[in-house]
Amino acid sequence: MIALVQRVREARVDVAGRVTGAIGPGLLVFVCAEPADTEATASKLVDKLVKLRIFADEAGKMNRSVQDVGGALLVVSQFTLAADVSGGNRPSFTGAAPPVLGRALYERVLALVAERLGAVQAGEFGADMQVHLVNDGPVTIPFTVR
Repeated sequence: MIALVQRVREARVDVAGRVTGAIGPGLLVFVCAEPADTEATASKLVDKLVKLRIFADEAGKMNRSVQDVGGALLVVSQFTLAADVSGGNRPSFTGAAPPVLGRALYERVLALVAERLGAVQAGEFGADMQVHLVNDGPVTIPFTVR
């Protein structure tokens, strides 16, 4: 799975004029499932997200996780993270999981985050979303979990 994590002061997702998810301080996480991903991959991703130490400690060093600071997660599906532009100027998205698998793994990520943090906010799978955020830092970290 591919993730793009942004430490935010606040973030929200709008779909067709309604808010589907909103948080204060925490992590905005864009997630893309890949064809070989499984529920185990989703679990590894969530482990990384809740333990990722990118919040400041008393000394101002990035040494605390979203769990440590009582932050929230807003998770948004984004198949375009799998974009491949090596063949030209029009991206190919063949590296993204098919929609049925992508939705299942996205929903699994949401369920696991809710289990571990008590709540999760979300976008809407497959929807045209407008994402609003105030990036804190800015801190933006891309990573892949296999």
